[in-house]
Amino acid sequence: MTYFDKTYHPPGTPPGTLISNENIQAAALEIKLIDYSSNTIDEHQISSIQDCKPYLHTDTVTWVHLQGGIDSETIKELGDFFDLHSLALEDVLNKGQRPKIDAFDNLLFVIMSMPLKMEGLLKFEQVSIFFADGIILSFCMEGDYPFHELRKRLHKKIGRIRNQKADYLLYCLLDTLIDQGYPALEKIGEQLEFIEEELLNSNTNQTILADIHKTRRELVLFRRNIWPHREVLNELLRDESQLIQKDTNIYLRDCYDHTVQLLDILDHYKELSASLIDVHHSTVSNRLNEIMRILTMISTIFIPLTFIAGLYGMNFSNPQSPWAMPELHWYFGYPLVIATMLIIVVSMLLFFKRKNWL
Repeated sequence: MTYFDKTYHPPGTPPGTLISNENIQAAALEIKLIDYSSNTIDEHQISSIQDCKPYLHTDTVTWVHLQGGIDSETIKELGDFFDLHSLALEDVLNKGQRPKIDAFDNLLFVIMSMPLKMEGLLKFEQVSIFFADGIILSFCMEGDYPFHELRKRLHKKIGRIRNQKADYLLYCLLDTLIDQGYPALEKIGEQLEFIEEELLNSNTNQTILADIHKTRRELVLFRRNIWPHREVLNELLRDESQLIQKDTNIYLRDCYDHTVQLLDILDHYKELSASLIDVHHSTVSNRLNEIMRILTMISTIFIPLTFIAGLYGMNFSNPQSPWAMPELHWYFGYPLVIATMLIIVVSMLLFFKRKNWL
């Protein structure tokens, strides 16, 4: 997992400098334009920003989405065409920005993080949104097109989106991006459930511990990217912007609630992952104690046997000495010693059993 994924200019670069990032592996740029009202909807894939001109200054809502790699020339052309601030355009190019909202003249600029859990890896895609009266520009430089379901709702006229202004479309975009956290968190929950089952089955190999730490890192990354969404929605709700209607605030509050729910789930998963580490350590400790207990009992059993074997291994059998071992010349001496050893072993095992040590 990458710990630092923000792109940036060399220190000392003037603010607002637009430089394409050659390290970003993005698909070819696609520009989709959707223009709609309560009665009509038009969708086009355009090749140039200039193709947007007929849709400006109309009573319809115009949504332009740029998907894929955006070079500095394209972003400059876009900024000149829509009169966008260079600092905001710089943030669009430099992915990995912290989610935030900036207010410019008759314009709001929003950056969101979209969580994706793909092929066992958690990653966050930056989605940048410019919102003005009647028009929305959105950018996603990497990954797949994230608004398929919203596009279907527009075409099928599902819900109230076609009867509302552009601020409601902004809410729909934010809601779609935030709700992407639920399937990603669901997969992390499945990981934790699998790890818990493995621990309960006494599987304490090092792979399990590595999986726990990987999941904890994902949760920390998840929280770092989701937490600022609360600030974005709070600012949208608190600021009395002329671009946001009062009716839309109700839906933005619902978005805020979803963010809080995601953070609550994240906190629960973090506590669960911490407890899984404790369970892992306890399981390893208990297993070690069990091994030491068995080894201690085996050693305890063999102590008297070793004493007897060592005692009669000295072979002091001089018949003229009064201190010689008479047992060395007994006819049944060897079977008697073996029987004594067996009696000692059985007696100790019965004693351990009675004390519940076995």
